[in-house]
Amino acid sequence: MSLTLSRSAEAYRSACQRVRRDGGSVGLVPTMGALHQGHLALVQAARQRSSHVFVTIFVNPTQFGPTEDLAQYPRDLERDLEACRSQGVAHVFAPAEREMYRADDRTRVRVAGITDQLCGASRPRHFEGVTTIVAKLFALTGECTAVFGRKDYQQLKAIERMSRDLMFPVQIIGHPTVREHDGLALSSRNAYLTTEQRNRARAIPRALSEAVRGFEGGERSVAALSRPVRSALAAAGFRLDYVALADAEEISTLEDDAQAPPRALLAVAAFLGATRLIDNVVLGEDPPPIAAR
Repeated sequence: MSLTLSRSAEAYRSACQRVRRDGGSVGLVPTMGALHQGHLALVQAARQRSSHVFVTIFVNPTQFGPTEDLAQYPRDLERDLEACRSQGVAHVFAPAEREMYRADDRTRVRVAGITDQLCGASRPRHFEGVTTIVAKLFALTGECTAVFGRKDYQQLKAIERMSRDLMFPVQIIGHPTVREHDGLALSSRNAYLTTEQRNRARAIPRALSEAVRGFEGGERSVAALSRPVRSALAAAGFRLDYVALADAEEISTLEDDAQAPPRALLAVAAFLGATRLIDNVVLGEDPPPIAAR
């Protein structure tokens, strides 16, 4: 199966319709490009569930704040296309901004509640941009199975709720976070780190792993689970955005004096220099990012 590329929304919509008309099924992997092994794991998961994998590559301007890295975000379409070919991707949709946002565009999609805290509090309107572009992609794609990474857990939950509420014919799969050999979550932004910062970044999976083991050992105090993570990251030179426990479905944060439920999200966002890294584990569900030796 050779890879095809479309730039227009209608050409992409037609390609999706053609697959279903011929009796096939569409697996969708939305990305912003700069593809790495984490993205390719999503492609592999989509291929297991569908006859044709479609990857979208679009650096979405509406999910970036005015001081964020939109202009610097890595872009290398030829490299991304080669990666897609190596994984048997059937079609790549790589539109220009004007194709997805017309000059008179006025509509935005907002998921209340789930997007209010954590990244939603520190990055105003970020999730509105995410859910708007994903809604557009779902509308163009039609019936499909869409795969998203659990590294962006709050985003995944917002997209799940949006898809359910707006009745999109989309089955959403959350794929486990793909990590490097030392546990650091794969991210396009890891490329921004210096060698020294990359070494310090290992503090994130180490701290999350200790929290998982504490939870597995019976610890339920929110403070006892979250404060050591904050301390470990501060000691490694991070500037914290947040370290928080939250309900794993509604993404409502828990106070330090509360007790964690049997299943709870422990989420981290922190800066090394200008680079913002995020990670998470669902306590009571996920294994430690770094296995015990």
